[in-house]
Amino acid sequence: MRVLALDIGEVRVGVAVSDPGERVASPICVLPTNEVLAGSKSFRMVLEDWEPEMLLCGLPYTMAGEEGPQAQRIRDAAAKIGKASGLPVEFTDERLSSREAKRSLREKGLDERAMRGKVDMIAASIFLQAWLDERATRNSKSES
Repeated sequence: MRVLALDIGEVRVGVAVSDPGERVASPICVLPTNEVLAGSKSFRMVLEDWEPEMLLCGLPYTMAGEEGPQAQRIRDAAAKIGKASGLPVEFTDERLSSREAKRSLREKGLDERAMRGKVDMIAASIFLQAWLDERATRNSKSES
């Protein structure tokens, strides 16, 4: 099953996708949040190109493990996107994914300006990969 991950921010949505075998997450693009919420042509093209069967949206949790202050806004946006696209929506913890994405991009020599826009799709791929890895571990344990 191919999963499309969305890191829904107030300004931008980072997009990443899994391979059909659910092993590898890859960053795809960053789109303006208002375009994704409006079901614009750019987002419809992503859906057509990748043909996902599910949307995975990152939810901001606090370090204490509770949903952060932005969580309801993201849940509402995800519900709207899921309904418009006809795809089921799941949520996963996105804690520290943006920080990890920035660290990775800095290691590649990018400055803050060059990072702008890239962080969101890298963050989406980070939380998607963590979700895929956990799912694979869970499935292998249930087969044992």
